[in-house]
Amino acid sequence: MTTVGIIGAGHIGSALARGLVDRGYQVVISNSRGPETLADFAEELGENATAGTSADAAAAGDFVIVTVPLKAIHAIPVEPLAGKIVVDTNNYYWERDGHIAVLDDKQATVSGLLQEHLPTSKVAKGFNHIMAAQILTDGSPAGTEGRRALATASDFAEAADLVADLYEEFGFDVVNVGPLADSWRVERDQPAYVTRQDRDQLVANLADAVR
Repeated sequence: MTTVGIIGAGHIGSALARGLVDRGYQVVISNSRGPETLADFAEELGENATAGTSADAAAAGDFVIVTVPLKAIHAIPVEPLAGKIVVDTNNYYWERDGHIAVLDDKQATVSGLLQEHLPTSKVAKGFNHIMAAQILTDGSPAGTEGRRALATASDFAEAADLVADLYEEFGFDVVNVGPLADSWRVERDQPAYVTRQDRDQLVANLADAVR
């Protein structure tokens, strides 16, 4: 059984934990307040879910999902994530995170910053441009007309492929944006952000993105 570490137990982290357990994964979920605050949630998810620290989640996961506020990424443990695929769901909200000059000046991307923090990991963007509540409700079988599409980006083909596989499991078509340098096309304030779109519409919205 594949184990997924989830660092961050907000709306997205909790939705993904629930969806992954339902799809046969084992989950170790963590937050900044300590595993005791997640004990009830883990019990609700069942025997394939465990609450732990961020270090526990990082060490246990065959791959790891990071879904914390951008201002908190420097607290993500580096060593236990070495060599692992890390799925980044993050977006930049300066109102929450404070102003980050390299993002304000369009010199970096959100997931690129996580890749810099985790230089020995393989970061891929995923689940960042869908509302948390829709992760478990908007999926549909492959071939469904108008099936919603989601985007990923990574500097590592195997990391993008893993996110693509997850999207398919959750019922979404996939568009690969390319490297992390282009992942801004699916971030906040761009046409593709939190918009329900099929594959063709997503490709068009990515092309219409302006930095």
